[in-house]
Amino acid sequence: MENSARASNGEVAAVPDSWNFVPNETLLGLASISVRGVLAKIKAEMGAAGGGGGGRPVIPMGHGDPSAFPCFRTSPEAVDAVAGALQSGEYNSYSTCVGLEPARRSIAQYLSRDLPYELSLDDVYLTNGCVQAIEIICSVLARPGANILLPRPGYKFYEARAVFNGMEARYFDLLPEKDWEVDTDCVQALADKNTVAIVLINPGNPCGNVYSYEHLAKVAETARKLGIFVIADEAYAHLTFGERKFVPMGVFGAVAPVLTLGSLSKRWLVPGWRLGWIVTNDPNGVFQRTKVAASIRTYHYICSDPTTFVQAAVPNLLENSKEEFFQQTIKILKESADLCWEKLKDINGVTCPSKPMGSMFVMAGVKLP
Repeated sequence: MENSARASNGEVAAVPDSWNFVPNETLLGLASISVRGVLAKIKAEMGAAGGGGGGRPVIPMGHGDPSAFPCFRTSPEAVDAVAGALQSGEYNSYSTCVGLEPARRSIAQYLSRDLPYELSLDDVYLTNGCVQAIEIICSVLARPGANILLPRPGYKFYEARAVFNGMEARYFDLLPEKDWEVDTDCVQALADKNTVAIVLINPGNPCGNVYSYEHLAKVAETARKLGIFVIADEAYAHLTFGERKFVPMGVFGAVAPVLTLGSLSKRWLVPGWRLGWIVTNDPNGVFQRTKVAASIRTYHYICSDPTTFVQAAVPNLLENSKEEFFQQTIKILKESADLCWEKLKDINGVTCPSKPMGSMFVMAGVKLP
């Protein structure tokens, strides 16, 4: 059966029902395993039910964008750095594919403060936030039969990108009774010759945990034994307010190679600026020998760059941001986490196995009948 449409010359032309193109069906199914997809479905159902709150305001607690709330605003130094770069008129062009050298050098210096070795600008690849960093790494690792080890609970975007790139996602448990530590026995049981990497999110999303030095060392040793590397998602680096301080996984880069993911988004409260990075923490040169580093660089030739004037602002932003700004963010997060923890404990049928110590999340459980 055919429909009809009027052509530009006024004649009626037949419109066939059958066409040669179809969408990627894998992509269509990813909404069900992405955070944004699930939230969109919930919001749509709430709207269909007349708001879902019985006339009461609904507090959005399902996203990690701090800038949506007026108490979270970036530092004046960050604004001045971006404004200065933009007003200079020198950064309206494309950047080099892996990012401007001054930005990469300043990020290398910033991260090296917490490491037992020095990073160089060649260890740093700039991205459009951590999301693009995940896309790049999953694309680089994808090959027939490959699998990647993901935390459960975890950040669902890893699963979505792994599936989209044809990799198998395998899940190791985080142990709530041990402050969401990695079940390393589970990791060793899951891994095989086709396992390429393990993802570690610290501070935790969505569990709000912060790993100790000793536990990170154990994870690194497990990765070394399995012959895989660690993808260290440190988007919430230094956003800690419990008894444990943040320790970067790169500290253990000599035990097992580490790809560190980070960004300005959370610590500087600017997720819309889309400035992230991939960093090779690999003093033994494993990523060079296996050509993982070369593949990351090559992938940058076929993807978009972060905004050039934001890149140009990075050196001033990192150098001039004041500790008082960071401490104010931590203060608000701690107060919010403590309040959320106490109130959740008072709700029948809801459990919170571990008090949040970092990031912007708390993991709660619901006892079903």
